[in-house]
Amino acid sequence: MTDKVSTGPATGARVIEQRGLYYDELEEGVVYAHRPGRTVTEADNVLFTTLTMNTQALHLDAAWSATQPFGQRLVNSMFTLATLVGQSVTQLTQGTIIAQLGLTDVSFPHPLYHGDTLYTETVISGKRPSGSRPGQGIVTMEHTGRNQDGTVVALATRSCLMWTRAAHAEAQHGK
Repeated sequence: MTDKVSTGPATGARVIEQRGLYYDELEEGVVYAHRPGRTVTEADNVLFTTLTMNTQALHLDAAWSATQPFGQRLVNSMFTLATLVGQSVTQLTQGTIIAQLGLTDVSFPHPLYHGDTLYTETVISGKRPSGSRPGQGIVTMEHTGRNQDGTVVALATRSCLMWTRAAHAEAQHGK
């Protein structure tokens, strides 16, 4: 969806700014498929794991992990969760979210491995106008992440405070 159109500074060409969907554009029950997928590399996993000070050997020690039930290193589940949510941003919430209110019901039914590609889909499972913030609404999103074989590797329920189109336009002009 595009919304903001302006004239480019040097060329005078129209500029269309990418954005997510407003509260009033999100539809309950619709499946939003976020593409492209994200192939996870060993470097991604090691960098994320060490940046977050997670010294779990299942993410870092190939020799030890080979002796464990999955037989190899696992992608850090917090990386999987962050990517799951991140893949939805450009299509759903870029510039239209006010705040993430919470994540619940997070689960990882199957591991993600180095070289796997994560594909995310989101279903809007609920929405209601905010009782205390006119022009804003609360949206509940059900994120599902699958690997390249279609196996579910992550699930999460996310609640967000979102702008309505009219209220956001009014807020932008008031600045």
